Amino acid sequence: MTPSSQDSTRAAPRWLAYLLLATSMSLVGSYVALSKPLVLALPVFLLAWLRFGIGVLAMPHWLIKPANEPSMRRSTRGLLFLESFLGNFLFTICMLFGVSLTTAVSAGIIMATLPTVVALLSWLFLRERIGLRVWAAIALAAIGIGLFSISKSDQSAPAGHNALWGNLLVFAAVLCEAAYAVIGKKLTGTLSPKRITALINLWGFALITPFGLYAAWGFDFLAVPAPMWLLLVFYALAASVWTVWLWMTGLKTIAAARAGVFTVMLPISAALVGVLFLGERLTALQLFAFVLCLAGVLLATLPGRVKTNASR
Repeated sequence: MTPSSQDSTRAAPRWLAYLLLATSMSLVGSYVALSKPLVLALPVFLLAWLRFGIGVLAMPHWLIKPANEPSMRRSTRGLLFLESFLGNFLFTICMLFGVSLTTAVSAGIIMATLPTVVALLSWLFLRERIGLRVWAAIALAAIGIGLFSISKSDQSAPAGHNALWGNLLVFAAVLCEAAYAVIGKKLTGTLSPKRITALINLWGFALITPFGLYAAWGFDFLAVPAPMWLLLVFYALAASVWTVWLWMTGLKTIAAARAGVFTVMLPISAALVGVLFLGERLTALQLFAFVLCLAGVLLATLPGRVKTNASR
């Protein structure tokens, strides 16, 4: 799925917004898992710098201010910086270092706390009212991934201290991603999804450039296999362009707390990519856990009897 050539002036229909949110988080999960071979081929800061650089080259036209967009306030500029610093810069660094020290399955388990963290932050900072059905959906997601955690059969995790640090870094990435979801909801009220996507990527590129240049100095680029460069292009476009636009477009219609339920697609897709492409294993109990997670998503998307802005 790719962005349309024009941003709609109206919010997407609810069913389409759900689809956009689910697709966004599924792509995030896939590139989180696929970034594991990338961090073995490229230094983390160099990988992050190339990711943002490819994003800059892919969407310069999205930086142009639309004629009907009001001038940005200082508060909006601050939110854009925070969105990029937390959701792009810190998330990328914590996630890449984290997955280099743990496994894709372990990362997927930890990322399952995202729905709850997003709901709590949206309640604290956006004052969103969270209905019982949304809390039930979050609970199903948490129970499902809890079962997945205690039953995981992954034997390839690094032992001891490194694995602990890797898991802590992945959880730090969870906090960054949750902040990204909540701040993004605020930004969609004033800026188009395309502008948000391009501006926060540009901030990310500026923040990572000193570290990227240092990592690139003396690095043997010719030693990187050609398939890794193709994977890098997919990773960069998915992380910097596709997932951000999809998420911001969905957020224009759906409240942050309810949208947070769809972050459960991140650990599901990350774990499935780990199993299908990275040789990690999945048990029958883990499959049942995934069913519970998807049931939570279904519960969150069912239409309610009363539709209000607070409950969307």
